[in-house]
Amino acid sequence: MDFVHMMSSIIVSICFFIFYCFSFSLQSTDYMLKSNETDQLALLQFKAKVTHDPLEVLSSWNYSRHFCQWKGVTCSPRHQRVTALPTVNQFVGQIPETLSELKMMRYISFGGNKLSGEIPFSIYNLSSLNCFSFLYNQLQGSLPSDLGFTLPNLEVLNVADNQFVGPIPASISNTSNLMKLAIGGNGFSGKVPSLENLHKLQRVRLSLNHLGNGEKDDLEFVNSLVNASGLELLEISSNNFGGMLPEAVGNLSTQLKILEVDNNQLFGNIPSGLRNLVNLELLYLEDNQFTGRIPGSIGDLQKLQTFRLEGNKFWGEIPSSIGNLTLLITLNFAENMLEGSIPSSLGKCQNLILLDLSNNNLTGTIPTEVIGLSSLSIYLDLSQNQLTGPLPSNFGILKNLGAIDISENKLSGQIPSSIGSCIRLEQLVMKGNFLQENIPSSLSSLRGIENLDLSRNNLSGRIPKYLENFPFLQNLNLSFNHFEGEVPIKGVFSNSSAISLDGNDNLCGGISELHLSTCSIKESKQSRSRSLKLIIPIVTGILLVTGMSCLIITSWGSKSKRELATPPSASLASVLRVSYENLFKATDGFSLENLIAAGSFGSVYKGVLNHDDHETLVAVKVLNLQHRGASKSFMAECQALRSIRHRNLVKIITSCASVDFQGNDFEALVYEFMVNGSLEEWLHPNREAPRNLNLLQRLNIAVDVASALDYLHHYCETPIVHCDLKPSNVLLDSELIAHVGDFGLAKFLPEATNNLSSNQSSSVGVKGTVGYAAPEYGMGSEVSTSGDVYSFGILLLETFTGKRPTNEMFTGNLTLHNFVKGALPERLAEIVDPALLVEREEGETSEANAHKQFTRSFSVKECLVSVLEIGVTCSSELPRERMSMEEVAAQLLSFRNKLVKNVRGQPATYVTA
Repeated sequence: MDFVHMMSSIIVSICFFIFYCFSFSLQSTDYMLKSNETDQLALLQFKAKVTHDPLEVLSSWNYSRHFCQWKGVTCSPRHQRVTALPTVNQFVGQIPETLSELKMMRYISFGGNKLSGEIPFSIYNLSSLNCFSFLYNQLQGSLPSDLGFTLPNLEVLNVADNQFVGPIPASISNTSNLMKLAIGGNGFSGKVPSLENLHKLQRVRLSLNHLGNGEKDDLEFVNSLVNASGLELLEISSNNFGGMLPEAVGNLSTQLKILEVDNNQLFGNIPSGLRNLVNLELLYLEDNQFTGRIPGSIGDLQKLQTFRLEGNKFWGEIPSSIGNLTLLITLNFAENMLEGSIPSSLGKCQNLILLDLSNNNLTGTIPTEVIGLSSLSIYLDLSQNQLTGPLPSNFGILKNLGAIDISENKLSGQIPSSIGSCIRLEQLVMKGNFLQENIPSSLSSLRGIENLDLSRNNLSGRIPKYLENFPFLQNLNLSFNHFEGEVPIKGVFSNSSAISLDGNDNLCGGISELHLSTCSIKESKQSRSRSLKLIIPIVTGILLVTGMSCLIITSWGSKSKRELATPPSASLASVLRVSYENLFKATDGFSLENLIAAGSFGSVYKGVLNHDDHETLVAVKVLNLQHRGASKSFMAECQALRSIRHRNLVKIITSCASVDFQGNDFEALVYEFMVNGSLEEWLHPNREAPRNLNLLQRLNIAVDVASALDYLHHYCETPIVHCDLKPSNVLLDSELIAHVGDFGLAKFLPEATNNLSSNQSSSVGVKGTVGYAAPEYGMGSEVSTSGDVYSFGILLLETFTGKRPTNEMFTGNLTLHNFVKGALPERLAEIVDPALLVEREEGETSEANAHKQFTRSFSVKECLVSVLEIGVTCSSELPRERMSMEEVAAQLLSFRNKLVKNVRGQPATYVTA
């Protein structure tokens, strides 16, 4: 009985234990369920406060699925509690207090929305938060004074680009784990507190506020940053900071890459210790009241890429050590009191794309070494100095330069004829000097000029008649010189508001609005005689010229006027100042509505970029940095586009290497937007948006693309191979002018590389795109210009047949190349794009009449056969059998001109849409 009694007691105890455990389990489960329910209700309260959800992100926030599966919500795997809310979705509305119920929250990022009102103070009590980001909204209020105590675990504090006011809380020093502090673009005021306990700081962005009181101790906080050994970025520009830049700036982390203190009230010298910041890449000191000399030690900053000092009171000579900064891309010393000569050592800065030394007291001659900087492509501004002597004769090196301003100096002698080789020039300003003699005839090559100002010189002779034919010239100022003879009446001369000829007493003729005297009969005869003497050699020269010069002259001449180029100052600002926030705003948060294209390396978005009250339509190429090779592609494209400038290449506006709202690396390229999309879209339109290119339009595009490749292969300082030419990389502007883009695979060639085939293998993994890549690449051959020729040949065949090289009909030995080659010339009508055979007559389509008209139109048929034969030759399997792009460009241009001439007066079936 004792044994039975004992066993009964044990069983009862076990039952009680199981019941207790079960009860505890029920309580724990009940607690978890209640906690989950609290999180769910908090999220639904937030949804209720959002008044506008254009992307319908919150449509997934409903009871049909667990809230951990809602878009933008991240939960802990064990407890299923909300730990993160990342959203970039253009939400409009306010932030509810119920979000403070998300007690497990570690990461909250509402950047890039349109949230308004104040952040509820209860949210500042979520002590578990590591990331607190409300970047780029419309939030108001101030940060709580005890922020550092209630959010001690913060690693990221980002409330930039809102409407916050008040001081930066002194308690911020308690957030000892803080790595990123970004409060720029608000209305914060007062002194910046000490940051000495924030040893982990990497990025500090305080720009565009009202911080500082214009007093000498405003920058004391900089001293407190010397212990932040990982500091990479310090931005305090556009505030009210006064005083001197502390010597302690030289003791900041040697990891510092970006230092921006511009647009403040700082004075005094550049601290000598600045030379210690050996990894500095961007240095902005402009628009302050700095004085003294530019220290020679500045040459120690050999990683510097952008150096801006404009708008200060620096005096003395520019140190020759500036030539040590061989990585410089942008150098701007404008609007100071610098004197002495321009150092010839600047010629070592072979990466410069922009040089501005204007508005100083510089003397002496312009060094030939500076004019020899072939990398210059944005602008060269030496205006408003005391420069003397003749202009260097080597201007022809600057083939990629967009603007030259040497006005208001004391330069003398002739205008160098070599300037005619600067074929990308859009602005040429030489006013206010002592230049003399005639305007050289070589300037007739500057067909892209928009602004030409030669006023207030001693120039003489006749006004060149070739200026009539400059299609983009919108401002011509020749006033106060000694020009004589008859004034032209066409082109820019037909608009009296676009030209200025005052102060030239011996001019006659012109349009009536100029009120000039009538030219005498003798004058007119002499003018015609001189014109004939000029025309004969010019026409002869044009007939003899092949290659690039011919292409550029004719292609420029065939187009209508375009808008004025962005002023140099705006171009500079764009190059330097576009941030992730700017691009996010420009593209409406990289919305799907603005997505133009997507590929393995990234996506392209349409956007509107705002700068200085101007809006520019742009295409933003965002790199997918998760994809292997994307970052390398970004660098290749930057390097290539920095070195080239041609009207048939897509024009890069700027680039951006930054971080997004979540702190991830972000890289993007910003281009001019091409309103007519890609050639791919025109050759293979979808049913919803049918469109077609006529024969002349296709031939114009072929000429444009050939011109671009000819330039890359033969007219760059170092030849460039595109490596990925295809219709989707040929973009069309409003006038259907073609622009070659996407240089992500581009390669620079050594001088020894030519068009001939190489049997050497290469480890470079250039594949291009299937169907367009040269066959030798698949066998490991070196990259060469003949590879681009092959791709162009395929593109040319596709343009006029309407068939992709990957069309399903091409199997076995049948390729697009063989398909065309086997049909020429007798069976042309069988291979040409049917869209080119459509004849419209009184609103009806007659295929029979179209075919009949096609076969009897010799000029059109001859043109098509000739063009397709070029495509066949270029796409030959053996590189040695292909043509050079120089020859291709010249022949296509010749065919286009013959076609235009022969079809005049004939039915326009194949020439107009």
